[in-house]
Amino acid sequence: MNAANALTSLRLVLSPIFFFFAYLPYWTSGRFAVLSTVILWTVFVLVEASDILDGAVARSRGIVSDLGKLLDPFADVISRLTYFLIFAVFNIMPVWMFVLIMYREVGITFVRMMMMRDGVALAARTGGKTKAVMYAISSGLGLLMLMHLRLQNLHGFMPWLPWVTFAAFGLSVLLSWGSFVDYLIILRRHYADRA
Repeated sequence: MNAANALTSLRLVLSPIFFFFAYLPYWTSGRFAVLSTVILWTVFVLVEASDILDGAVARSRGIVSDLGKLLDPFADVISRLTYFLIFAVFNIMPVWMFVLIMYREVGITFVRMMMMRDGVALAARTGGKTKAVMYAISSGLGLLMLMHLRLQNLHGFMPWLPWVTFAAFGLSVLLSWGSFVDYLIILRRHYADRA
């Protein structure tokens, strides 16, 4: 496994760690709230940094691979759905938004499998990359909300933070479905060209 794919795989390892520490205070009657919050922020930064660095490493070293083109979006799906699931469970993200994002992510995985069956590794497109940036922003805001629920330390931000977070989640949903339509168009063209 090359360095870029190792960085990508790091997100697969960190996602269950994020899940565990998100729930740790819940399982321990509020203990470890500060420790878990620090670890959640650390994991979040590492996940987002690996998402930026893996592609840069692959391009700079000339090691872009079909495996990387598939592994990168798969690792993104696992990490981002982990975030959003936690936020939905703790009533930070509306469940219906989580479901719409989950359906989109499962749908795009199916599209990628259809293309791969024909020997085409569908890399991330501009819309997908824009969506990923919005996912990261909304996840950071969601993590701020979770931090406040645990530590009650953001009172000055609370009049506007929930609304900004909700808007960011909503924009994430819109961008995710917009990019999904783009990928469906690519799939349709692919099969039209083969006909």
